[in-house]
Amino acid sequence: MKTMKKQGRQGDVLVTVVDTEATGKEVEREEGKIVLAHGEATGHAHSISAMDVTLFMDEKTLARHLDTRGAESPILDHQEHEAFQLPSDKTIEVVRQRTYTPQGLRNVAD
Repeated sequence: MKTMKKQGRQGDVLVTVVDTEATGKEVEREEGKIVLAHGEATGHAHSISAMDVTLFMDEKTLARHLDTRGAESPILDHQEHEAFQLPSDKTIEVVRQRTYTPQGLRNVAD
C-alpha cells in the first residue's frame, strides 16, 4: 500500500493536500462510505471507509475537499487500483479527471 504525502492519483481521481479549510455542505455517505467517484463501466468506486473523515462540497464552485482532522490512517480504496493511505490532520482537495470530446468536457470513465 502506498502512503500519500502531498499528492496522489488513483485512476481518474486526483487528491492534493491544500492549505485551506474544508468548507461547504457536507456530502452524505453511501452505505457508510465516502464515495469520491463511481466507475461508470464497472460500478466500482473510489471510497473511504474511515468514519472520522468528512467530505465537503462548495455549492458555488463545486470544489470538493476531504477533512481528515482526527482521522487515523484513512485509506482511499478501489477494487481495481492499489489502495493508499491519506495523510491525517489535513484538508485534501478532490478532483475528477476530465477529458474533451466534440460534445464537450466529460468525466473520465474508470
